[in-house]
Amino acid sequence: MIIWGYRTKVFVLAMLTLVCGQCGNPAAHALRKNVTKFTLFFIPLFPIGVKHSIQCAFCGVTNRLTKEQAQQLLAQHQPVHPQQPVGQQQPHR
Repeated sequence: MIIWGYRTKVFVLAMLTLVCGQCGNPAAHALRKNVTKFTLFFIPLFPIGVKHSIQCAFCGVTNRLTKEQAQQLLAQHQPVHPQQPVGQQQPHR
């Protein structure tokens, strides 16, 4: 007997502050990536589907995005200057 199926994992790529198209409020939006993998005997083997979405934290509306739209949102909201790693502090002068 072979046990097969699929499993979906959700990854939060970023939390962005945007104006919601549904409620019109400036609110936090979770940019998510849903990866569905084929499983054999409960072991995830290979991806069979990837979907991107963004969800408003205020009203809860979820909109699907293309991969290109998700990458564009990530690129627009990345910090220009990389922050210093945690644990490394600059000396006081």
